[in-house]
Amino acid sequence: MAIAYNKRTCDCGTLRASDIGKEVILAGWVNNYRDHGHNLVFIDLRDRGGITQCRFNVDTDPEATQIARTLRKEDVIAVRGEVISRGENVNPKLPTGEIEVSIKEVNVLNKSATPPFEVADHVEASEDLRLKYRFLDLRRGPMQKGIITRHKTLQAFREFYYSEGFLDIETPILTKSTPEGARDYLVPSRVWPGNFYALPQSPQLFKQLLMISGFDRYMQIARCFRDEDLRADRQPEFTQVDLEMAFVDVENVLDVVERSLAHVWKKVIDVDVPVPFRRMKYDEAMRDYGTDKPDLRYGMKLIDISDVARKTEFKVFQEALAAGGVVKAICLKGGAAMTRKETDGLTAEIQGIGAGGLPLCKVAEEGGKVVLQTGIAKFFTGETVGELVQKMDAAPGDILFFAAGSFANVCKHLNWLRITLAERRKLIPPGKWEFLWIVDMPAFEWDEETGKWVFLHHPFTMPHDEDLPILESNPGAVRAKCYDIVLNGVELGSGSIRIHSLDTQYRIFRMLGISDEEARQKFTHLLTALQYGAPPHGGLALGLDRISMLLAGLSTIREVIAFPKTQKAFDPLTECPSEVDQKQLDELGIDLNPTIKAIKAKKKEK
Repeated sequence: MAIAYNKRTCDCGTLRASDIGKEVILAGWVNNYRDHGHNLVFIDLRDRGGITQCRFNVDTDPEATQIARTLRKEDVIAVRGEVISRGENVNPKLPTGEIEVSIKEVNVLNKSATPPFEVADHVEASEDLRLKYRFLDLRRGPMQKGIITRHKTLQAFREFYYSEGFLDIETPILTKSTPEGARDYLVPSRVWPGNFYALPQSPQLFKQLLMISGFDRYMQIARCFRDEDLRADRQPEFTQVDLEMAFVDVENVLDVVERSLAHVWKKVIDVDVPVPFRRMKYDEAMRDYGTDKPDLRYGMKLIDISDVARKTEFKVFQEALAAGGVVKAICLKGGAAMTRKETDGLTAEIQGIGAGGLPLCKVAEEGGKVVLQTGIAKFFTGETVGELVQKMDAAPGDILFFAAGSFANVCKHLNWLRITLAERRKLIPPGKWEFLWIVDMPAFEWDEETGKWVFLHHPFTMPHDEDLPILESNPGAVRAKCYDIVLNGVELGSGSIRIHSLDTQYRIFRMLGISDEEARQKFTHLLTALQYGAPPHGGLALGLDRISMLLAGLSTIREVIAFPKTQKAFDPLTECPSEVDQKQLDELGIDLNPTIKAIKAKKKEK
């Protein structure tokens, strides 16, 4: 009689020495097998819980042992047997390493074809192949850890926000296309020919409407969609821990988010995170780190040395300063030991992101005097040597790297260099969590391409009250009541206090070149609602994928998403996006333009 696999007594990671003598039923996948000759076969049985070693012995059950010799990796089996001690053969790498199960009966539930790659913790297969066979990739221990960590993170967030009185409310997936910073994914309507829904980039307007509706505290684990270029930490569809609160200002939102993150870190990885988090103004972050999401686990601030550079005859410095730019530098402690090969390699890489080169010099000591050597050292003479060394807080054995040009380019290049040096020279202390709020960001930035002011956050963000009088006269100086939460150089989330005054909202739209008529057409539901007593409100959206990635100790969000897309927004598993039948296109009234038809024809020819 076959083993009743639905009668499993425990999973494959449960058994310990205290269970010796018990009869158990296990089921799972063959992780490994070892045939020790005539009498003995070992099978490592795996499921979500872990791995248990199963012993098949001819003396215990000849039939089961014979079946075991036919098993291969990824076959699905159920077994019944007695938990016994492994004696001196303990495997300290496994939680179940003190025991094994002496098998009395085995039931082969399904045979597996040879997998296209080994289902193991470390795999050599390409990411495209792993994504094509994602159901196999997800069997691997690190992948299961990532997905389980994501589950625990979700559970912890919900637990916290429910305890704080937030209501979990769903918002629509099919909605109206509105400009929020990225391209919308559009969905054609068959019922309304020629009209389209959009998939939400965020629940932004709906959560504001919920505050106007009087629900006071809202949260949602929200699916969001953006048709934009992808990176390791971006996907076309992603998940937010979305929240909104009424009758609050910045301090209230920051407080509840800090406490929620501290709760999650404690629940998921048992780490105590001190609150409140450090706060840094946007201008300070850009000045000292060249980015609005600085990693504070290590030093190497960007130091402005324009005053010293102005005294040199180095052409690169002089041209940058004459054009209104800046000269900045970073100091790598102990970096003078870097070889010419290493610094030349960095120069080639930084040129690849648009820099003209990588000027540098090393700090040394000669005859009891601090001197500069190699690179552009010759351009610093007399008092400029001492001024530079003092300004950089440098010492013999350090190396200085420089960047000259526009403020934006200098920030971009030195930020890249700072991160690269920290990673390669192992300057990042393990297990350190540096949370940071970036506050007082500009409300607008000038877009050279369009020749217009554009919003830095989104058009529903409230400016600082004291900056409202200069909204039209000096937009570049207007600060927004918005805030980003950053952890170890990764932006976890972003939020703001919203505009709750109809007049102010119209002023912002006009500032952005959106006429009153266009605003009413695109945002009629919000503008109508603002007429009927909107309370002050604000909120934030946290990126669940990024948070789960960091908690699991992984480097890409694709490792914590069950079925992600590639960096080209393609799913190798389901092979989507894909063509649809002409009949479906006809029903929607869609006629592919000649360019697309020609491209599709060429692909078919190939």
